[in-house]
Amino acid sequence: AADRGRSRGDAVAALTRWRQRVADDRGAELIELALVLPILLFVSAGIMEFGFLFQRSEVITNAAREGARIAALPGYGPLDVDARVRNYLTASGLTCSGACAITLVYSDELLNGTTIRVARVSIAYPAPSMILSGIAPLVGGSGFGTVTLRAASVMRVEG
Repeated sequence: AADRGRSRGDAVAALTRWRQRVADDRGAELIELALVLPILLFVSAGIMEFGFLFQRSEVITNAAREGARIAALPGYGPLDVDARVRNYLTASGLTCSGACAITLVYSDELLNGTTIRVARVSIAYPAPSMILSGIAPLVGGSGFGTVTLRAASVMRVEG
């Protein structure tokens, strides 16, 4: 009878230890981190990628403005505009290779009943993805190759 009570007591103790292990939450933080960290890193990479694209967009907008400013001045031609835009992009750390398109168009526009001559400089710049293009294949995605950024500026031609 004493052995029977002891085996029953051992069973109750084993059951109690098992319940404590099941209720123990040690290591739960590590599992949560393992589940959330890849998502957090992917979102952070997306935010950084957007920041780089926004910076490039601002540079391209300013380069178009610089080109239109040169085109609006007397004595400058299309080659001067192209050179100014390319120099501005290069000074900002962007390379304007063959895929980069710089367009200069002179036109007459009607403004408050007066016809004025304007110069429009347009830029199309293929901006490659820096971060997400390397991460996307790891999660089975694609489509983060290049984004074509476009900017245009119009200024009144002087003289």
